[in-house]
Amino acid sequence: MNAFSLDGRTALVTGANTGIGQAIAVALAGAGAEVIAAGRSDCAETVAMMGSGRALHLDFADPMAARDVFSSERIDILVNNAGIIRREDAVDFSEADWDDVIDVNLKALFFTCQAFAKAALPRGVGKIVNIASLLSFQGGIRVPSYTASKHGVAGLTKLMANEWAARGLNVNAIAPGYIETNNTEALRADPDRSKAILDRIPAGRWGQPEDIAQTAVFLAAPASDYINGAVLNVDGGWLAR
Repeated sequence: MNAFSLDGRTALVTGANTGIGQAIAVALAGAGAEVIAAGRSDCAETVAMMGSGRALHLDFADPMAARDVFSSERIDILVNNAGIIRREDAVDFSEADWDDVIDVNLKALFFTCQAFAKAALPRGVGKIVNIASLLSFQGGIRVPSYTASKHGVAGLTKLMANEWAARGLNVNAIAPGYIETNNTEALRADPDRSKAILDRIPAGRWGQPEDIAQTAVFLAAPASDYINGAVLNVDGGWLAR
């Protein structure tokens, strides 16, 4: 048995139209999974890159958008990657920006996990991989709702693992470091911030989405069957500095 094979498994990846989500979808497909690439934007490019699978429109501006997804077919792996970020000084941060980020990054994640679990628990097997952040451990700057949401993702990952591990569901999270995606474009475009970030990363570079994708394959595969409630930082050594 190949402990890293996903042959015969079906996976749903949210926020799969670009960046980390797209890379995860492609990597899961490469490991043998049939992948449903979900997003509020068109995922046709991701499906083409996978060479199989299909796209699904899910807009988590409605946190309950995935309530019925898991009742119509068997899905073995859920990767919660969809997320948004808003930047503003905490003293000026708006209620709208707070609510928008919390709804997508935290509320939608929980209720999507809940819907998946209702279908998977009776089968006694399933894998959930949540995408957390370095800001699940740190405070960050000018991203109050994002920081709160990602602290929440780490906590919910542990809570769900506590409740579901003995019933066959593995719930874990990946905390990406500074990765070259749309969410970090503003940081990379700021020479001072970019230099300060790079100076702290022992690996000496920004991460690539593929750095996260292979970790997701591991957490979705049988190789990780005894890992529960972990928040695995993939950060080039940032937190070790």
